[in-house]
Amino acid sequence: MSRYCEQCKKAKKACICRWIQVIDAKTELWILQHPSEINRAIGTARILTLSLPNAHLWVGEDFSEHDEINTLLSDENRDAWIIYPGKGSVPISQLAASLPEHTDTVEVGSSNKIRTFILLDGTWKKAFKMWQLSNNLQQLPTVNLDNADNGNYRIRKSPKEQGVSTVEAGYLALIAIEEPSEKFQPLIDTFNKMIDFQIQQMPEGLYQKNYGASSD
Repeated sequence: MSRYCEQCKKAKKACICRWIQVIDAKTELWILQHPSEINRAIGTARILTLSLPNAHLWVGEDFSEHDEINTLLSDENRDAWIIYPGKGSVPISQLAASLPEHTDTVEVGSSNKIRTFILLDGTWKKAFKMWQLSNNLQQLPTVNLDNADNGNYRIRKSPKEQGVSTVEAGYLALIAIEEPSEKFQPLIDTFNKMIDFQIQQMPEGLYQKNYGASSD
């Protein structure tokens, strides 16, 4: 018998399914996950895919020739942005202000388009490599999360001052675009419960030693 949950893929004792709440999001989220993230106990991508029916996850490093993704990107009824804080990226607050007020779709002329945000699930180094390798992603407009303060990923340090986890990035993107924003709070609640559980499993003093306020 497997000791891993079939749904969230985490060890059964660390299963997050008990905290998941399904949320009706109109915006699509695509999570492109680096292979090194698949079995991470503190990975957060599954919170998004379990909570949001419009969230999809693919694993890989170079998505240039990914048939399914390229077919979806070629759909003229879709507008896609990649959440990536590179040079020339647009603040998400600016993007939100340019769109019809928090409607389900983007109106372009007489047509309606599906909104899609793409998240790179990996360390900054891995995400940068995915970005460099995937020519199709480089053709997309980029968006940065100017509504982010320091993330709550307490047991995984980020070299970026405003580094956030994948679930936080998805949450921040969604609340900037859709209303009521409060409906997405369960994403963060589940995330916090997962982190609290993992901290509780640590030997006494380990969390404070490695992740406490005095740690660099």
